[in-house]
Amino acid sequence: MRSMKSGMVVASVASLLALAGCNLDQSPKPAASAEKDVTVATVNGTAISKNRIDMLLSQGAGSGRPDTPETRQAIIDQLAMQMVIAEEAAKKGMDKLPEVTERLEMVRQSVLANAYVQDFMKTHPVTDEALKAEYDRIKATVSGSEYKARHILVEKEAEAKDIIAKLKKDVGAFGKLALEKSKDPGSKTRGGDLGWFDLTRMVPEFGAAVSKLEKGKFTQEPVKSQFGYHVILLDDSRPVEAPPLEQVKPNLTQQLQQQTLKKQLDDLKSKAKIEIVAAPAPAVAASAAASGSK
Repeated sequence: MRSMKSGMVVASVASLLALAGCNLDQSPKPAASAEKDVTVATVNGTAISKNRIDMLLSQGAGSGRPDTPETRQAIIDQLAMQMVIAEEAAKKGMDKLPEVTERLEMVRQSVLANAYVQDFMKTHPVTDEALKAEYDRIKATVSGSEYKARHILVEKEAEAKDIIAKLKKDVGAFGKLALEKSKDPGSKTRGGDLGWFDLTRMVPEFGAAVSKLEKGKFTQEPVKSQFGYHVILLDDSRPVEAPPLEQVKPNLTQQLQQQTLKKQLDDLKSKAKIEIVAAPAPAVAASAAASGSK
């Protein structure tokens, strides 16, 4: 299989900003938005909206969660129970506890950050011109050759030499000898055929031997590697070619989006005033220090 070589490794920034806290707003919808949403249930007068059910279902779609009446009812039941418990917690003043308010703030920030990322991706689409330019840049770096070869792998050097002697008399017997003698289960049933490959995929000794062969020729001496002794026949070679733009367009588009997003987030961070007063000590270390001071 042909592959586009690229040193481009881009971290998926968007994935770090996970959508969380879909159930923060438990207050009834304003009258202005009533026409845009439908109330599917209420808990002590607080609405559970259809939009909220749809949102939770869309998040679960990736894990194969089906959109069925039973699934929707289960989500409503879960949300109702969660709201009942949350109300009881609020009556006890738990929403004012420092650790609770801290976590709520973290969830709020996570949701806002994710909303910003989604909006940025939507308003900064990758243009066809940028996509073509990046494709041409990567295409220009593609070089080298790929090879189509067959091999026979045996355990002992003497076996390999015996195979080479037979091939010198009849190179056409390569496939039959591979089926009879090769230790490589992945290729022996195909007459030793390894298909097209890049030399970097092979162990160094194998790759070096292939690179020296002419088309239609086989190794005159056994090639030793960590797997045993190889007898190699080169069927063909060709320059490495980049796949068509349409084939790599989805991945390339995603990479460019992530690059643009990362640049934007790095710019935001560089403009922010971030002051780290002191790195918090690990909890275990802090406990040990406290015990030692007593």
